Amino acid sequence: MSNTDQSLINVLKTKVDALQSQISSTSVAAGRAADGVALLAVTKTHAITAVAAAYAAGMRHFGENYVPEGSDKVVALQQLVGENSAKWHFIGPLQSNKTRLVAEHFDWVHSIERLKIAQRLSYQRPPDAADLNICLQVNIDDEPSKSGCPASTALELALAVAALPRLRLRGLMVIPAPIAANADASIQRAPFKALAELHAQIKNQLPSHAQAEFDTLSMGMSDDFPQAIAEGATIVRIGSAIFGPRPSPSH
Repeated sequence: MSNTDQSLINVLKTKVDALQSQISSTSVAAGRAADGVALLAVTKTHAITAVAAAYAAGMRHFGENYVPEGSDKVVALQQLVGENSAKWHFIGPLQSNKTRLVAEHFDWVHSIERLKIAQRLSYQRPPDAADLNICLQVNIDDEPSKSGCPASTALELALAVAALPRLRLRGLMVIPAPIAANADASIQRAPFKALAELHAQIKNQLPSHAQAEFDTLSMGMSDDFPQAIAEGATIVRIGSAIFGPRPSPSH
């Protein structure tokens, strides 16, 4: 490994360790287990060299927003490090003409908002692959331009997805409307609290076999993950706090 690569690994390890420490301390302060929140490194538009360095620095969960770029990185990381334990999460909007690549390459999809997309993933998931973990993206603020299903229809969608083969319904995801950094803590936490409450409502109405697996709240990013953890996040999606500012997308 070159000195340049090792330098990048060292930089990323310092950032990842600091984030893991903050996540643990925030969890404990909220009365939760120190290891109850997974850190997901969002790699969109970052080069595969940065992904490989993050893997070497100890990261195992990676998130991608763009299908072709993400699928290429799944293959490239496998080639660079051989057999690996990386888990790939698709977290961006998903169109029906790109579901096959996601079904074939990813371990998780956080952004299901329509039954049609889930049905295509179910049909296209290779039979020898583990079931694909699914989170429903909820438009908790009812923003007209925001992706996600309305909270009012999330239960109906959850019941339909839970019945599909080769999929595991795991939970809910949210990207809240932007909130001023100096806003009151209760305002910053409100959308996360609303998603956690919706999650509990849906879980209670799922079939008994699906309730145990419905354990995920994917919420919180670089600017607001402490507030999300305080309201029950189990996965936080962090990009810039690990990799720095994003380069221009190449897709």
